Amino acid sequence: MRPIRLPEPPSAGAFGMPEIFDGGVNVVRRAVVIGNGFAGAESQCLGLVRALGLSDRQTIYRVRRPIGGVNEFLHWLPISVHLIIDQILRQLLGQSRFGSVIRGKKISPFAFQTHGSIGLSSILDADAKKIASFARETFDKEGPTLVVACGRDTISISSSIKCLASDSVFVIQIQHPRTKLNRFDTVITPRHDYYALTASGQNEIPKFLKRWITPQEPPGRNVVLTIGALHEADPVALRVAASEWHDELAPLNKPLLVVNIGGPTKNCKYGADLAKQLVASLLNVMKTCGSVRISFSRRTPKKVSDIIIKELGNHPKIYIWDGQEPNPHMGHLAWGDAFVITADSVSMLSEACTTGKPVYVIGAEHCKWKFTAFHKTLRERGVVRPFTGLEDISNSWSYPPLNDAVEAALRVREFLSEKGWSLAH
Repeated sequence: MRPIRLPEPPSAGAFGMPEIFDGGVNVVRRAVVIGNGFAGAESQCLGLVRALGLSDRQTIYRVRRPIGGVNEFLHWLPISVHLIIDQILRQLLGQSRFGSVIRGKKISPFAFQTHGSIGLSSILDADAKKIASFARETFDKEGPTLVVACGRDTISISSSIKCLASDSVFVIQIQHPRTKLNRFDTVITPRHDYYALTASGQNEIPKFLKRWITPQEPPGRNVVLTIGALHEADPVALRVAASEWHDELAPLNKPLLVVNIGGPTKNCKYGADLAKQLVASLLNVMKTCGSVRISFSRRTPKKVSDIIIKELGNHPKIYIWDGQEPNPHMGHLAWGDAFVITADSVSMLSEACTTGKPVYVIGAEHCKWKFTAFHKTLRERGVVRPFTGLEDISNSWSYPPLNDAVEAALRVREFLSEKGWSLAH
């Protein structure tokens, strides 16, 4: 008699459970991140994916604009129009030397940084049709795809993916897309993006411009409001950074004051005046500091950094990061006892305010429009104080840390549940 061949048992899913009992096609097990090449925007996507528990199952795509030549004057255009113009220029001018000067480079060679380093070869060009097709074709085997995008240039890509594969994807757009929010399953944006609808905002808008200022409507049900920006500086990441930077930062004299300097924006303009104010204030609190670590961002004007380096570069208590890798930013968040941050950077302030440690802001008086609403919210919650130069840095204070990424992730889980979907454990 021939032996009876029994079927193989189902393969094990999470926690050793067979996949047929692990949610099947209704479980989201993977994420697609669509970035725009700017660290602040891409960090928001990665921070949300971390909070959702999918950081080890993410694929990163990037929208790339042509750079150089005439392209530097075309960044205000929608990226689809910009790419068409670039293609026309290439056809008309060919590969001539003059054409190369006018056209610039085809793609932007950004290096991508998270806590580790991801090379350019790890980042794919964002193609809405290919991403949507892949999501549809693999749905039965892999389940739904979570798509997380941030930044103006990603809006057309993420909304197209939603249109092309609506039954196979859940699309999250971070930062307010200004119009047609129903193109996305969820929009995650700071409260101050709705400043235009407040009484103060309405008073600041000239009457002839009111019909053009967005948003025009209050947040709908698919909108998740945060206080600040999402980011990757969660407790787990900070514990890892504390270990990695232990040898360099642990021996420093306490308290360690970390100073993060951004750069002026259209709604927060400043220059050498703020640099001089910061120098004077830091020198005034130096007697209450054990050590000071200063970092500049990519947006910091040279005239600002030059003043800081000239006036403080030789002080025995002060170390100024030279911009070379490795970037100590996460280590500073983990080991810093207090922070001084320029008012222009929502991202740097949001990260520091997750530590529960003292955060001082300098330059808020230079900010206007929705930035004033952001700073007012932080002050009212007791998470920041103005940096005056009269502080005793050794006198610590605390507050309930901001937890925007975790709170946004909880709302995303609720929205997924309403579709009958859930996240993999």
